[in-house]
Amino acid sequence: MTTAVFAMTGVPPEVPPAAGSSQQAGNSVAQERNQLLNEPWSGEKLYAVLSSPDPRTRDDLYRAAFEAGPAIIPKLEAALKDDRTAEFAAQTLAYFGDAKSLGILAGLLNDPRNLDLRRFYYGALGGSSDPHAVEILLNKVRTSDREPDRTVTENAILALSISSDPRLVAKLREAENQVTDPVIQDDIETAATVVDLRARYLAAHGGKSPASTVEQAIRTYFMPALEGAPKTDDASEQNSKVEVNIRNLTYSPDKSRVLADVDFENPQAVASYKLVLQKEQDGWKVASVWLGEEREKPQPASQPAPEK
Repeated sequence: MTTAVFAMTGVPPEVPPAAGSSQQAGNSVAQERNQLLNEPWSGEKLYAVLSSPDPRTRDDLYRAAFEAGPAIIPKLEAALKDDRTAEFAAQTLAYFGDAKSLGILAGLLNDPRNLDLRRFYYGALGGSSDPHAVEILLNKVRTSDREPDRTVTENAILALSISSDPRLVAKLREAENQVTDPVIQDDIETAATVVDLRARYLAAHGGKSPASTVEQAIRTYFMPALEGAPKTDDASEQNSKVEVNIRNLTYSPDKSRVLADVDFENPQAVASYKLVLQKEQDGWKVASVWLGEEREKPQPASQPAPEK
C-alpha cells in the first residue's frame, strides 16, 4: 500500500475521460454486457478472459459486468462456487455494493477455500456511514495480528481511509497501538492522517456535502492530504508533476453508481485505482476504493560528481 499512501497526497487536475480510442473499447464493453445479461455463463470462457495477458480485456469484462448491474447477481452468486471465477464474482458484487451483494459477500467470511475472498466484503464497506459497518472494519484492523492474509486488513484500512469523519482519527490511532505488524501500523497511521486532513479540508470548504460531479468527487478524494501538508519549494515542484488521469467512467444501469478507472502518476511511479462512486440527492460521493497495479518509473541515471 505504499503507493496508495503517496497517491492520497497528490493534487489532481480536473481531467475528463479520454475520448479518441474509447469508442472501440465502449463497443467491446457493450457486447460483453449483452452476453453477460442474455447468455448462459461458461466458467471456462470467463476464466479465459480473466486470465488474458491483455489487461484491457480483463478490465472490459469487469466494466461490462458493472454496466449489466444487479440483474446478473444470480449468475455472480453461481460463479462464486467456481474457483476460476470466484474472485471476478466477488469483486463485481463489491462494486455493486447494494444490500443483496453485501449479504452474499458476508457469507464468504467463512469460505473454506484458500482464496481470501473476505477482502472484497471489507473493501465494499468503505463508503457506508453506518456505524456498524465502521465498527466491523475497525475490528478487522484491531485483530490484524491474527489475520493470515495482510491484503484483507489492507482493504479494511483503505475502506476506512475514505471517511471524512474526524471522530474516526482517534479510533484508528488506538487500533494502531493494538497491532504489531509495522507495515500495517504505517498503513493505519497514513489512513488516520488522510481522514484528518480530509475532514479539515471539507470543513474549510463549506462542510461535508458530496461533490456535484463525478470528477469533483474524485478530486476531493485525492486532494485533502496535499491541502493540509506544509508548503515547501521541494513539495511545490513535486506536486506540479503530479497527474490524475480518469481513463474510463462506467455507469450502472440506473446511473446511480459509477466505476472510475483512475491512474495516479508522479515522477517516481504510477498507481492504478478503481473508484466506485454513489449518487446521492445532492451529489456524488466515493463508495469504495480499490488499488490495482503499481508501477515504478525508470529513473534517470545519476550524474557522476565532477572531478576535482
